[in-house]
Amino acid sequence: MNYTLIQFDVQDGIARLTLNRPDKMNSFNAQMHAEVRHALDSIQTAQMAARVLVITGSGRGFCAGQDLADAEVCFTPGEDPPDLGDVVERHYKPLVMRISQLRVPTIAAVNGIAAGAGASLALACDMVLATQSASFVLPFANIGLIPDTGCSWHLPQRIGQARAMGLALTGKKLPAQQAADWGMIWEAVEDAAFAATVDTLASKLATMPTKALVRTRQAMQLAHTHTFEEHLSYEGMLMRELGKSADYIEGVSAFLEKRSPKFTGE
Repeated sequence: MNYTLIQFDVQDGIARLTLNRPDKMNSFNAQMHAEVRHALDSIQTAQMAARVLVITGSGRGFCAGQDLADAEVCFTPGEDPPDLGDVVERHYKPLVMRISQLRVPTIAAVNGIAAGAGASLALACDMVLATQSASFVLPFANIGLIPDTGCSWHLPQRIGQARAMGLALTGKKLPAQQAADWGMIWEAVEDAAFAATVDTLASKLATMPTKALVRTRQAMQLAHTHTFEEHLSYEGMLMRELGKSADYIEGVSAFLEKRSPKFTGE
Protein backbone atom coordinates (compact mmCIF):
# COMPACT_ATOMS: atom_id res chain seq x y z
CA MET A 1 0.00 0.00 0.00
CA ASN A 2 1.16 3.53 -0.78
CA TYR A 3 0.75 5.59 2.37
CA THR A 4 -0.46 9.15 2.00
CA LEU A 5 -2.01 9.91 5.40
CA ILE A 6 0.57 8.19 7.56
CA GLN A 7 4.34 7.82 7.52
CA PHE A 8 5.67 4.37 8.33
CA ASP A 9 9.14 2.88 8.45
CA VAL A 10 11.21 0.36 10.41
CA GLN A 11 14.86 0.91 11.30
CA ASP A 12 17.02 -0.94 13.82
CA GLY A 13 13.99 -2.86 15.07
CA ILE A 14 11.95 0.30 15.75
CA ALA A 15 8.75 0.74 13.77
CA ARG A 16 7.58 4.35 13.61
CA LEU A 17 4.02 5.15 12.60
CA THR A 18 3.27 8.86 12.24
CA LEU A 19 -0.30 10.06 11.71
CA ASN A 20 0.13 12.59 8.93
CA ARG A 21 -2.84 14.92 8.51
CA PRO A 22 -1.35 17.94 10.30
CA ASP A 23 -3.86 20.34 8.74
CA LYS A 24 -6.63 18.29 10.38
CA MET A 25 -4.74 17.71 13.65
CA ASN A 26 -4.19 14.13 12.46
CA SER A 27 -7.85 13.27 12.87
CA PHE A 28 -9.03 9.95 11.48
CA ASN A 29 -10.94 9.38 8.28
CA ALA A 30 -11.62 6.08 6.52
CA GLN A 31 -8.44 6.21 4.46
CA MET A 32 -6.21 6.85 7.47
CA HIS A 33 -7.82 3.91 9.26
CA ALA A 34 -7.06 1.66 6.29
CA GLU A 35 -3.43 2.79 6.16
CA VAL A 36 -2.90 2.33 9.89
CA ARG A 37 -4.45 -1.15 9.79
CA HIS A 38 -2.17 -2.11 6.89
CA ALA A 39 0.92 -0.89 8.75
CA LEU A 40 -0.05 -2.73 11.94
CA ASP A 41 -0.75 -5.91 9.98
CA SER A 42 2.68 -5.72 8.34
CA ILE A 43 4.21 -5.75 11.83
CA GLN A 44 1.97 -8.52 13.12
CA THR A 45 2.70 -10.82 10.20
CA ALA A 46 6.44 -10.20 10.62
CA GLN A 47 6.76 -8.63 7.17
CA MET A 48 8.64 -5.89 8.99
CA ALA A 49 11.52 -6.76 11.35
CA ALA A 50 10.09 -4.71 14.22
CA ARG A 51 10.73 -5.22 17.93
CA VAL A 52 8.80 -2.14 19.12
CA LEU A 53 6.25 0.29 17.66
CA VAL A 54 6.17 4.04 18.23
CA ILE A 55 2.98 5.91 17.28
CA THR A 56 3.09 9.70 17.06
CA GLY A 57 1.59 12.60 15.11
CA SER A 58 2.94 15.14 12.67
CA GLY A 59 2.76 18.86 13.23
CA ARG A 60 1.57 20.33 16.51
CA GLY A 61 -0.87 17.61 17.55
CA PHE A 62 -0.95 13.89 18.24
CA CYS A 63 -4.49 13.12 17.10
CA ALA A 64 -7.80 14.95 17.38
CA GLY A 65 -9.86 11.77 17.08
CA GLN A 66 -12.51 11.34 14.42
CA ASP A 67 -12.70 13.85 11.57
CA LEU A 68 -16.34 14.92 11.85
CA ALA A 69 -16.24 16.17 8.26
CA ASP A 70 -15.45 12.67 6.95
CA ALA A 71 -18.16 11.30 4.69
CA GLU A 72 -18.76 8.27 6.92
CA VAL A 73 -19.89 10.36 9.89
CA CYS A 74 -20.86 13.70 8.37
CA PHE A 75 -24.55 14.52 7.87
CA THR A 76 -26.80 17.50 7.29
CA PRO A 77 -29.08 18.47 10.20
CA GLY A 78 -32.57 17.18 9.42
CA GLU A 79 -31.21 14.05 7.78
CA ASP A 80 -30.85 10.68 9.48
CA PRO A 81 -27.42 10.54 11.10
CA PRO A 82 -25.03 7.70 10.24
CA ASP A 83 -24.77 4.52 12.30
CA LEU A 84 -21.85 5.35 14.58
CA GLY A 85 -21.90 1.84 16.02
CA ASP A 86 -21.07 0.57 12.55
CA VAL A 87 -18.18 3.03 12.31
CA VAL A 88 -16.84 1.79 15.65
CA GLU A 89 -17.14 -1.86 14.58
CA ARG A 90 -15.45 -1.31 11.21
CA HIS A 91 -12.73 1.12 12.21
CA TYR A 92 -12.07 1.85 15.88
CA LYS A 93 -12.57 -1.60 17.36
CA PRO A 94 -10.18 -3.21 14.82
CA LEU A 95 -7.68 -0.40 15.46
CA VAL A 96 -7.37 -0.88 19.22
CA MET A 97 -7.67 -4.66 19.02
CA ARG A 98 -4.69 -4.74 16.67
CA ILE A 99 -2.69 -2.56 19.04
CA SER A 100 -3.66 -4.56 22.13
CA GLN A 101 -2.69 -7.84 20.45
CA LEU A 102 0.40 -6.68 18.58
CA ARG A 103 3.39 -9.01 18.79
CA VAL A 104 5.66 -6.14 19.87
CA PRO A 105 5.38 -3.56 22.67
CA THR A 106 3.88 -0.21 21.76
CA ILE A 107 4.73 3.37 22.71
CA ALA A 108 2.46 6.37 22.18
CA ALA A 109 4.65 9.46 21.72
CA VAL A 110 2.07 12.21 22.33
CA ASN A 111 3.60 15.34 20.83
CA GLY A 112 0.58 17.62 21.28
CA ILE A 113 -3.16 17.54 21.85
CA ALA A 114 -4.68 14.06 22.10
CA ALA A 115 -8.45 14.46 21.91
CA GLY A 116 -11.34 12.04 21.69
CA ALA A 117 -10.33 8.83 19.97
CA GLY A 118 -6.81 10.29 19.81
CA ALA A 119 -6.59 10.09 23.59
CA SER A 120 -8.11 6.61 23.43
CA LEU A 121 -5.50 5.56 20.88
CA ALA A 122 -2.69 6.69 23.18
CA LEU A 123 -4.18 4.81 26.15
CA ALA A 124 -4.37 1.62 24.07
CA CYS A 125 -0.56 1.57 23.84
CA ASP A 126 1.63 -0.14 26.42
CA MET A 127 3.46 3.05 27.39
CA VAL A 128 2.60 6.71 26.86
CA LEU A 129 5.12 9.54 26.82
CA ALA A 130 3.97 13.10 26.24
CA THR A 131 5.55 16.50 25.86
CA GLN A 132 5.04 18.90 28.76
CA SER A 133 3.00 21.07 26.38
CA ALA A 134 0.68 18.20 25.40
CA SER A 135 -2.76 17.62 26.85
CA PHE A 136 -5.56 15.06 26.80
CA VAL A 137 -9.23 15.87 26.22
CA LEU A 138 -12.34 13.68 26.20
CA PRO A 139 -14.92 15.87 24.44
CA PHE A 140 -17.38 13.06 23.69
CA ALA A 141 -20.13 14.29 26.04
CA ASN A 142 -20.02 17.73 24.37
CA ILE A 143 -21.55 16.19 21.24
CA GLY A 144 -23.74 13.65 23.00
CA LEU A 145 -21.47 10.60 22.86
CA ILE A 146 -19.48 8.36 25.21
CA PRO A 147 -15.71 7.82 25.41
CA ASP A 148 -15.07 5.05 22.89
CA THR A 149 -12.13 3.29 21.23
CA GLY A 150 -11.53 1.53 24.54
CA CYS A 151 -11.28 4.73 26.58
CA SER A 152 -14.12 3.84 28.98
CA TRP A 153 -12.28 0.56 29.65
CA HIS A 154 -8.70 1.83 29.96
CA LEU A 155 -9.19 5.13 31.76
CA PRO A 156 -10.92 3.98 35.00
CA GLN A 157 -8.28 1.27 35.40
CA ARG A 158 -5.48 3.81 35.12
CA ILE A 159 -6.74 6.73 37.19
CA GLY A 160 -9.79 5.44 39.08
CA GLN A 161 -13.52 5.87 38.63
CA ALA A 162 -13.84 9.35 40.13
CA ARG A 163 -11.19 11.00 37.96
CA ALA A 164 -12.24 9.08 34.85
CA MET A 165 -15.86 10.17 35.29
CA GLY A 166 -14.83 13.75 35.90
CA LEU A 167 -12.80 13.92 32.71
CA ALA A 168 -15.50 12.19 30.67
CA LEU A 169 -18.42 14.27 31.93
CA THR A 170 -16.77 17.68 31.84
CA GLY A 171 -14.49 17.37 28.82
CA LYS A 172 -11.85 19.20 30.87
CA LYS A 173 -8.40 19.45 29.29
CA LEU A 174 -5.83 17.48 31.26
CA PRO A 175 -2.22 18.74 30.99
CA ALA A 176 0.40 16.07 30.36
CA GLN A 177 2.17 16.58 33.68
CA GLN A 178 -1.08 16.10 35.59
CA ALA A 179 -1.80 13.00 33.48
CA ALA A 180 1.59 11.65 34.57
CA ASP A 181 0.96 12.58 38.21
CA TRP A 182 -2.36 10.72 38.08
CA GLY A 183 -0.77 7.61 36.58
CA MET A 184 -2.61 7.99 33.28
CA ILE A 185 0.65 8.08 31.29
CA TRP A 186 4.22 6.96 31.94
CA GLU A 187 6.00 10.30 31.71
CA ALA A 188 5.66 13.96 30.73
CA VAL A 189 8.90 15.15 29.13
CA GLU A 190 10.28 18.60 28.43
CA ASP A 191 9.51 19.44 24.81
CA ALA A 192 13.14 19.93 23.85
CA ALA A 193 14.12 16.52 25.22
CA PHE A 194 11.07 14.64 23.95
CA ALA A 195 12.40 13.16 20.71
CA ALA A 196 15.58 11.92 22.36
CA THR A 197 13.66 10.45 25.30
CA VAL A 198 11.30 8.56 22.98
CA ASP A 199 14.25 7.28 20.94
CA THR A 200 16.05 6.08 24.06
CA LEU A 201 13.02 4.19 25.32
CA ALA A 202 12.24 2.69 21.92
CA SER A 203 15.85 1.58 21.48
CA LYS A 204 15.84 -0.04 24.91
CA LEU A 205 12.61 -1.98 24.27
CA ALA A 206 13.85 -3.02 20.82
CA THR A 207 16.78 -4.88 22.42
CA MET A 208 14.80 -6.56 25.20
CA PRO A 209 13.12 -10.02 25.16
CA THR A 210 10.12 -9.09 23.02
CA LYS A 211 7.98 -12.11 23.79
CA ALA A 212 8.35 -11.53 27.53
CA LEU A 213 7.26 -7.89 27.14
CA VAL A 214 4.16 -8.90 25.20
CA ARG A 215 3.28 -11.67 27.67
CA THR A 216 3.63 -9.09 30.47
CA ARG A 217 1.05 -6.97 28.67
CA GLN A 218 -1.29 -9.93 28.36
CA ALA A 219 -0.96 -10.82 32.03
CA MET A 220 -1.81 -7.29 33.09
CA GLN A 221 -4.72 -7.04 30.65
CA LEU A 222 -6.32 -10.14 32.16
CA ALA A 223 -5.53 -9.46 35.81
CA HIS A 224 -8.83 -7.77 36.62
CA THR A 225 -10.89 -10.55 35.01
CA HIS A 226 -9.28 -13.37 37.02
CA THR A 227 -9.58 -14.42 40.61
CA PHE A 228 -6.22 -14.32 42.40
CA GLU A 229 -5.91 -18.10 42.18
CA GLU A 230 -6.79 -18.10 38.48
CA HIS A 231 -4.21 -15.44 37.81
CA LEU A 232 -1.49 -17.35 39.65
CA SER A 233 -2.20 -20.30 37.35
CA TYR A 234 -2.12 -17.99 34.30
CA GLU A 235 1.24 -16.61 35.42
CA GLY A 236 2.50 -20.17 35.76
CA MET A 237 1.40 -20.98 32.21
CA LEU A 238 3.25 -17.96 30.83
CA MET A 239 6.34 -18.75 32.89
CA ARG A 240 6.31 -22.29 31.55
CA GLU A 241 6.30 -20.94 27.99
CA LEU A 242 8.90 -18.24 28.55
CA GLY A 243 11.17 -20.57 30.52
CA LYS A 244 11.72 -22.50 27.30
CA SER A 245 12.42 -19.44 25.17
CA ALA A 246 15.76 -18.59 23.58
CA ASP A 247 15.74 -15.19 25.30
CA TYR A 248 15.38 -16.73 28.76
CA ILE A 249 18.30 -19.06 28.09
CA GLU A 250 20.35 -16.13 26.81
CA GLY A 251 19.39 -13.95 29.78
CA VAL A 252 20.42 -16.52 32.35
CA SER A 253 23.60 -17.40 30.44
CA ALA A 254 24.58 -13.73 30.24
CA PHE A 255 23.93 -13.27 33.97
CA LEU A 256 26.08 -16.26 34.89
CA GLU A 257 28.82 -15.21 32.47
CA LYS A 258 28.70 -11.60 33.70
CA ARG A 259 28.08 -10.12 30.25
CA SER A 260 25.35 -8.12 28.54
CA PRO A 261 22.64 -10.29 27.02
CA LYS A 262 21.89 -10.27 23.29
CA PHE A 263 18.17 -10.92 23.01
CA THR A 264 16.59 -11.86 19.69
CA GLY A 265 12.93 -11.61 20.65
CA GLU A 266 12.48 -15.38 20.45
